[in-house]
Amino acid sequence: MPTQDELKAVAANEAARLVADGMIVGLGSGSTASLAVEAIGRRVAEGLSITGVPTSQKTAELASRLHIPLLTLDECDEIDVTIDGADEVERDTLNVIKGRGGALLREKLVASATRKLVLIVDESKVVDRLCPEEQAIPVEIERFGWRGTAGRLTALGAKWTQRMTNDRQPFVTDGGHFILDCTFPPFDAVEVDRLLNNVVGVVEHGLFIGMAKEVIVARNNGQDTTKSEILHLRPSR
Repeated sequence: MPTQDELKAVAANEAARLVADGMIVGLGSGSTASLAVEAIGRRVAEGLSITGVPTSQKTAELASRLHIPLLTLDECDEIDVTIDGADEVERDTLNVIKGRGGALLREKLVASATRKLVLIVDESKVVDRLCPEEQAIPVEIERFGWRGTAGRLTALGAKWTQRMTNDRQPFVTDGGHFILDCTFPPFDAVEVDRLLNNVVGVVEHGLFIGMAKEVIVARNNGQDTTKSEILHLRPSR
């Protein structure tokens, strides 16, 4: 049976095929997105001419090593396609949870400037319904007065844990913010999105509602256990 990493690589390679000469391409962050950046880098080495817009410092460093020309978001008016990973995908809507890698603010800024947001996942990430009461939503908050912000989240019913580094220091995003990983009472994801958008001190959060145009899913084909197949999911409503 293909491993999870092998499935991710299949989805990443499929997504890289969507990139064409002359495109401005948003380059996502995280383990799956990095595989797509590497696949795009191989195509650049073969002569593909594109420009990338990275969503994190780690992605910028990887793209530079692969000799992918880069722009900042301020240097382009519109991005043709962005390829990124996701932590959980709702099958019918393609609403997603992102940001467990810590780059959610820049990922959402790049996605918002993109004509077509394509997400790549293995089959384990696809669910019938996002469940904010079970799966933590990353919430990026301003460090100044952060405990007050945490209190406002608690007042909404959230249970939060401050994200820490491996050496038990507060995790700090590329933008200099903290992240609280929050679960909520049994609201639907759209309601949680609305609530978080109105909390003072919240910079951004990991619910991407109505943004993805396509999700490329790699899964075991169920017949040959050494091979994978690709699903192209699009929102049904």
